[in-house]
Amino acid sequence: MHRKHFLRSILPAGLSIHSMVNLRGSEPGPLPGEESTLVVPAYLYKGDSIGITCPAGFISLEDIQPAVLKLQEWGFVVIPGITVGKRDFTLGGTDEERLSDLQQMLDDENIKAILCARGGYGLVRIIDKLDFKKFLKHPKWIIGFSDITVMHSHINRHGKVASIHSKMCNSFPSDWNLAEAVQKESIESIRQCITGELMQYKVPANPANRLGMATGALVGGNLKTLESLAGTNSDLQTRHKILFVEDTGEYLYSLDRMFWHLKRTGKLDELKGLIIGGFKIKKDDPGEEFGKTLEQIVLEKVKEFNYPVCFDFPTGHQKYNVALKCGMTHTLTVQSDFTQLVEAR
Repeated sequence: MHRKHFLRSILPAGLSIHSMVNLRGSEPGPLPGEESTLVVPAYLYKGDSIGITCPAGFISLEDIQPAVLKLQEWGFVVIPGITVGKRDFTLGGTDEERLSDLQQMLDDENIKAILCARGGYGLVRIIDKLDFKKFLKHPKWIIGFSDITVMHSHINRHGKVASIHSKMCNSFPSDWNLAEAVQKESIESIRQCITGELMQYKVPANPANRLGMATGALVGGNLKTLESLAGTNSDLQTRHKILFVEDTGEYLYSLDRMFWHLKRTGKLDELKGLIIGGFKIKKDDPGEEFGKTLEQIVLEKVKEFNYPVCFDFPTGHQKYNVALKCGMTHTLTVQSDFTQLVEAR
């Protein structure tokens, strides 16, 4: 009998083969179309501990205070890691410091969630050195976006562990009373996610949307980061999923290239739905105009498919950046007058 088939026959219900490995690459991730049981970390209660670490860019202890105060207001104990306040040029400490800090939080059973302090760059430098054995035995919520897409993709591909794509410490307003309504909604959605509330969002329609309804696991993140993970041990599997993407600071021609990459690698072929989040686009240089809008770029790549597509969903490098539960099943409804994303139960 094939080893994997034999293991499936003896594993307890709800435990997948891939949740037994340490994610270091000693075993391959799930093949496209190969399903395993989603692992949902325990939701948090008042008194639970949340760790804050800097696996990518640097941030000062002072700059995380708005996030610390808000988390404490919600009733959680906050544990800043050793990398908060560390700096190695653009990184939040050396590779060794960032690796050690994140590893300690992954291993600590008393820490129920890890909030990444900020994005930037750096997680890919340490992802293959992390040991996930204890994390898979006692999974916890990993929270963040942008460069943290590396982690979302990695643990989804291997351990099938749900995670939260959301704002990080550097996005918490210093004065809550002066914050815009969309900022408050975005921050509050983190609390709702980690405490187990059913997540649902309804937003205005974009005229370029392609109508329809679909249900599937929600996966995705920063487009440039996803592109950089292709062919690696952290490559995201999108078959039969609802894919969401966002990005910032890219020219239209560069976005066109990235969407061609998604298409040529088959990541658009068998989607259930496609969500286009916030995209801060660099203005074309004079005489170098690309000649297509973001909507035209995307719709060109998916014209042969018939799944729903929505634009301007509130996720990405912007004030309106709601928390999304990666890996969990959602229903996407794209109608002529609104788009709705609802977590399935």
